Amino acid sequence: MATTSISIASLSSSLSKLSFSSNVSSSPRPKTLTFSRNGPTPPALTLKSRPPVAVATTEVANLEKYVKSRLPGGFAAQTIFGTGRRKSASARVVLKEGTGKVIINSRDAKEYLQGNPLWLQYVKVPLLTLGYESSYDVFVKAQGGGLSGQAQAISLGIARALLKVSEDHRGPLRLEGLLTRDSRVVERKKAGLKKARKAPQFSKR
Repeated sequence: MATTSISIASLSSSLSKLSFSSNVSSSPRPKTLTFSRNGPTPPALTLKSRPPVAVATTEVANLEKYVKSRLPGGFAAQTIFGTGRRKSASARVVLKEGTGKVIINSRDAKEYLQGNPLWLQYVKVPLLTLGYESSYDVFVKAQGGGLSGQAQAISLGIARALLKVSEDHRGPLRLEGLLTRDSRVVERKKAGLKKARKAPQFSKR
């Protein structure tokens, strides 16, 4: 009995000697991380902005003035002309002696045809066949269809206009097939079919 009282007394004395600090914070202090940049500073990013619309409109206006100065009286008053058609596109082409410029609807051919090499090749082939790629300026008024059909219509129009320059051009142009009007068009859709020929899936039962 005496031993238990001694142990309880010793425990109480030891607990009284312990001290707890009330200044302990529940949340730890945030650690600050430092980074050292040993390498060279990265180059600054440069963003290229699109040209303003005003510049494009002025270029179109300048080309319109150029076309009017080169074609007095408009397209109808010119003597070296040709009309080409392809699918639903048509092109009125006028040739004037010059340096080889091609202007379509008062716009540069490369810009109008979106830089497509195949469409630009369609336009250049008739002049390249006869070696006139830097002898004539080409002025075009195109409408209808898409750019592919318009490019092929322009090709036929240039070939027909070159016949107005000389009938001797007919042979080389005919050999290249540049005077043949491509009459292929999209076949119409049929009733009961999904497209011109495509039929819905057959079900036996």
